[in-house]
Amino acid sequence: LACALLSTPRLLLLDEPSAGVDPLSRRELWRMVHHLVGQGIGVVWSTAYLDEAERCAAVWLLNAGKLLYDGPPRQLTGRVEGRTFLVQGAGQNRRKVLAEALKRPEVLDGVIQGRSIRLVLQEKANPPDGAALGSDSVEVTAATPRFEDAFVDLLTRKDEGGRMKDEGENRLNPVHPSSFILHPSEEVVVQAHELTKQFGDFTAVDRISFRIGRGEIFGLLGPNGAGKSTTFKMMCGLLRPTSGLAHVAGHDLYRAAGTARARLGYMAQKFSLYGDLSVRQNLNFFAGVYGLIGGRRREAAARVTAVLGLGPYLDRNAGDLPPGYKQRLSLACAVMHEPAVLFLDEPTSGVDPLTRREFWLHINAMIERGVTVMVTTHFLDEAEYCDRIGLVYRGRLIAEGSPDDLKDRVHTDERSEPTLEDAFIALVSEDDKVREQP
Repeated sequence: LACALLSTPRLLLLDEPSAGVDPLSRRELWRMVHHLVGQGIGVVWSTAYLDEAERCAAVWLLNAGKLLYDGPPRQLTGRVEGRTFLVQGAGQNRRKVLAEALKRPEVLDGVIQGRSIRLVLQEKANPPDGAALGSDSVEVTAATPRFEDAFVDLLTRKDEGGRMKDEGENRLNPVHPSSFILHPSEEVVVQAHELTKQFGDFTAVDRISFRIGRGEIFGLLGPNGAGKSTTFKMMCGLLRPTSGLAHVAGHDLYRAAGTARARLGYMAQKFSLYGDLSVRQNLNFFAGVYGLIGGRRREAAARVTAVLGLGPYLDRNAGDLPPGYKQRLSLACAVMHEPAVLFLDEPTSGVDPLTRREFWLHINAMIERGVTVMVTTHFLDEAEYCDRIGLVYRGRLIAEGSPDDLKDRVHTDERSEPTLEDAFIALVSEDDKVREQP
């Protein structure tokens, strides 16, 4: 940004400047940009994060090379007024309730939002009741619309039978989990105990401990440089700790590394497969890495190809795939050996909202089959999918709980409906104040 401002431009073009940036830095970036606008500099900001689009004076919404909307974000958001609802009271059944909701013709979109499920309905549709969603315990209440709700409404349509219409290259394809539901259990599948990592005199991670149960999504959050990525790499076996223990699926990650790694799958933040190999060749290669041979290899490749819709791309070079299909292939290679634990390192960084939804529908389906997931992300709307979150700051775990628990911790009269981003920033600020005390 400093280099772009050396000549004091009249127009500043920012191409997804906040991708991979933590919420604290993102807010600071927005403060700087607003200051520039106040000085008379025009700014064009491209982003896949729609909470950022809400902060703009005007929005151009593009899809498949076409301009679908040009105007203030509030005007587009107003189109879904009265069509957004929260389903509350589903508890641990919320993923099953979401899957049932997405099957219904009147439901255009649905996402997990902490303990609740957020739904967007088609025009003139009535919200489904508990019986229609497979749970008599739930309550459906009206919710304030968001710009993202309107974005999805504009790009997705259902016909009278409830089938998705194709509105371009971005299309939401619901993936429904298996018929049985498995809740997070008391069985500990991933455990960190007093995990510490030092680089010379610098302590990057300081005695971090947590436990993750089977069938649970655990989010590891934190500002850039806080120790989150170092912790994640130690849990994946990519970095050896200075002290402490890490266990995956009952195996010590450093005393029985081969056995432990065979039980986990890993998806990197950046596309890290072989771009010059075809999709088929990548699948065969990674099947071999995980020890699948002969019929088992063919069966595994065929299974993930079918589930993730990779069939039309099997003979295409991986490096030439559209971004959403690169993501699908990365996930396919990470799960084809059916791991007990899946590590996701900022899996949807820079990905559009519809592809992000599709990705999490796949992950939710895996959770219902008992897979345990540990995920890092800077996109806090995505962190709402987690059952629990660990917030890392200055090398320590400063907060742990469900997304709604963390939001409840920072609730005040002035901040009556805090977002997860509000909670993130408030908890970090509180920790700074505690450490500054004599």
